Amino acid sequence: MFTVKQLSKMAGVTPRTLHHYDDIGLLKPSRVGDNGYRYYGEESLLKLQQILFYRELDFPLDDIKKIMGRHDFDVLNALQNHKDALLKQVARMNHLLTTVDNTIQHLKGEKNMDPKGLFEGFSEEEQQKYALEAEKIYDPETVRESNRKWKGYSAGKKEAIMAEGRQVYEDMIAAMPKGISSAEVQAIVERWRKHMDYFWTPDLDQLLGLANGYNDDPRFKANFDKMHPQLAEFMREAVKVYVEKRKN
Repeated sequence: MFTVKQLSKMAGVTPRTLHHYDDIGLLKPSRVGDNGYRYYGEESLLKLQQILFYRELDFPLDDIKKIMGRHDFDVLNALQNHKDALLKQVARMNHLLTTVDNTIQHLKGEKNMDPKGLFEGFSEEEQQKYALEAEKIYDPETVRESNRKWKGYSAGKKEAIMAEGRQVYEDMIAAMPKGISSAEVQAIVERWRKHMDYFWTPDLDQLLGLANGYNDDPRFKANFDKMHPQLAEFMREAVKVYVEKRKN
């Protein structure tokens, strides 16, 4: 049996997380001692492993609870599904690594790379994550509504949206030498803002929060760095100018 402190250290989660999982009925301890301490046995450990796998795949806690609570839930089958999903992630990461290597060679002048190549390996889900990142801070219902909106688009529409998003970033990279306050750069920021309408419509503070996220979140910063090492910071500063103009 493991205590909350022991299990949290072993699994890499906080004690607060384990308490929360208990409170919502997602992961109950194997037993509770007379002293009120929670104790977890092997069955609980296996359950926690499943939860963490689903969390790694971005499943909401409510969905995980429903999946694991089904009478026909099978651990071995779930593990196989996790393995398949993780193998797809490995393949995608390898694809992105190739894109990184090609971009490094391009920036060093060792290899020519067309603009489309800068975005090799980015899925439509990746594009949507950029748009959703800031709104998660504000309203979960907005996230769900945005997901419904995205799923309602046809495959052709999704591809057109993706292409438009790529073009915005390509144009921003080309306009960077003109400065954050230039009319051309500010026009591109406006195009970027309108592009977000395909997912959700942010207010000015949320728009700035999204631009800050491009820099503060290592995942998004890394992806922007693949396009151009200064793009994330340039976007943030350009969006600041855009927001300040509209607030004054």
